[in-house]
Amino acid sequence: MLICPQCNFENPNSNRFCQNCGESLAHRVCPECSADVALDAQYCDNCGAECGTILWAIVIKEKTGDWKLGTVGQQDKETRGQGEMEDFSATPHSPLSSPLPMRSYLDEQQRYQILEPSLILEDIPFDREVGMRVLDCQPYQKTLLEVMLLNDEQGAGNSSFGTDEIPNLARPYIDLQSLCHLGIPPIHDTWQRDGMQVVLVEDRSHRQSLLDIWHEETTSSLQIVNFFYQMTQLWAVLEKVRCRQSLLELSNLRLDEDQSLALQQLYVEPVYEDITEVPLGDEKASTDAVKAHPFSVQTLGRMWQALFRESQRTQFGSILHLLGDLELGKVHSLEQLQSRLEAISCELQGLSSGTSTGASPAPEVLQNSDSRTILQLEEEEDTDSKVDDMPTVVLPMQLMSLDYAGLTDVGRQRDHNEDYFGIETEIYKLELPSKRTLQARGLYVLCDGMGGHAGGEVASALAVSTLRQYFQTHWASNQLPTEKDILQAVRLTNQAIYDVNQKDFRSGVGRMGTTLVMVLVYDTQVAVAHVGDSRLYRVTRKRGLEQITVDHEVGQREIARGVEPNLAYARPDAYQLTQALGPRDGNYIIPDVKFLEINEDTLFILASDGLSDNNLLTLHWQTHLQPLLSSSANLEHGVKALIDLANNYNGHDNITAVVIRAKVRPNMEQQ
Repeated sequence: MLICPQCNFENPNSNRFCQNCGESLAHRVCPECSADVALDAQYCDNCGAECGTILWAIVIKEKTGDWKLGTVGQQDKETRGQGEMEDFSATPHSPLSSPLPMRSYLDEQQRYQILEPSLILEDIPFDREVGMRVLDCQPYQKTLLEVMLLNDEQGAGNSSFGTDEIPNLARPYIDLQSLCHLGIPPIHDTWQRDGMQVVLVEDRSHRQSLLDIWHEETTSSLQIVNFFYQMTQLWAVLEKVRCRQSLLELSNLRLDEDQSLALQQLYVEPVYEDITEVPLGDEKASTDAVKAHPFSVQTLGRMWQALFRESQRTQFGSILHLLGDLELGKVHSLEQLQSRLEAISCELQGLSSGTSTGASPAPEVLQNSDSRTILQLEEEEDTDSKVDDMPTVVLPMQLMSLDYAGLTDVGRQRDHNEDYFGIETEIYKLELPSKRTLQARGLYVLCDGMGGHAGGEVASALAVSTLRQYFQTHWASNQLPTEKDILQAVRLTNQAIYDVNQKDFRSGVGRMGTTLVMVLVYDTQVAVAHVGDSRLYRVTRKRGLEQITVDHEVGQREIARGVEPNLAYARPDAYQLTQALGPRDGNYIIPDVKFLEINEDTLFILASDGLSDNNLLTLHWQTHLQPLLSSSANLEHGVKALIDLANNYNGHDNITAVVIRAKVRPNMEQQ
């Protein structure tokens, strides 16, 4: 089956266009120049940008496999003048089958093309993991892993596709799928046949190495402490699947686009035997004992020392003390280690003069200042996949980028558009060799008008114009407007529309009005105001999709009064608005205002009801919103895809979306 990238509809393999939304299933759009690119092309023919779906393949070949010489293998052997060659003998439906064409694909279906032409699968040593970059030439095709997991959920596993066919090499990736925000590489596909295991994960080979940033003089002590803390978080997670070895391979430690720690792949740790007695004075036996000792916090400490040695970077006081205590066995548990790192972090930031290395910081330090983020292990509900009562590191955050895009569409059933939006953003950047700062201020407004021709569109446009003018004169200081100022702005906007209604002698349903959802951004601070049923959503990697606003409608009013939701929305007037700007004077307007903090990369979505109706964003946020968190994602294309999605699934109303992407990272200069 071909899965449409636009609407997730399942199509027959023969389809060139999606039966549901009409999206092309044979081409993709280049993110740089918008040219059509073949799905099996690595680069755009027009601008040369890499457009293909590149994956990292991990292959291990076992000696127990049934390796026989095939005709293509024989031909290749004779061409290369080498000795006996092995090929893959597999079942008819297996991804790895007998002759591999030109030795350039991982599978006989020629889906995964090997991008290292000199790499010959038959030459891979036995029982050794080998990594390589591959191109997914059929990215819209359902993967074998998806089929196996689906069959297992439905109890329809069989000898070809049951989960008993999932390689052991892939199981840690599957077990940790929900923790990808901590740096675990997400799995794409996997299979095993005839002694060969293959796992395909996200390609991170091009990302910056942690060792590289360790060499840089601009890497601060606070940043190093933050990396160490992230390693302790990963250590606790990897311990559950016996993959702590993944943290001990320095070349495996990468940074994502937000300078957070990420693993290129997972390594299963070797099985150690406990050594209880070492002959005194036997240096070799002592060394062997250290190597054979089970994984512990001391193991992690030795890896940290290796990082300093490899980078020839000098250890600073508090960390030097900590590493010494680790080596001497004075730090016994991961919780102790995290507490020590937490204390060092507070010391470097000067948060508490009474906090010293080796002592747990005062509780009030952890709750100090709303402008600081708390880095936590995870937020999963499954108690088996998290560490309880995990200590936290408190770090200030700074804004690294602020991007935005907006679009409105009349929809498929209306003859005019009563939606309106406005965007005003000011960004000041300072870039020096050793410093980069960004200050941003933004006003984002979306209004959904009501009142028919020459009514709804007038009200929504007037609301946006009034709010823009107000904040141009009442937002001068280097901070967010106060709640009082925001309420005043909304009430003045209501009065402006109300006055037009009075002047034109409009009455009843003829009175024009509009909903409002407004976001004000100042660096990492956010203010939100709304009236009506236009909504604000937030998407983060840790929390997923969250609806920030609550609709001002009869159904929600009844729920607030204690009525069960199913009864509240059984009323015929459940979706009738209880508040809107313009139809009534200011005595009837009570805007909701709240303040938020951007503590991690965040996507804000302002949506009219044409976009949010029928739980559209709730159902499709993982495919249409979550990818937009990446800096490489084009927001304008993303907003256009949202509008198309709403037209396909709703289309009964005007559709408007404004998307804001805020990227942040720890502020290493605020010490």
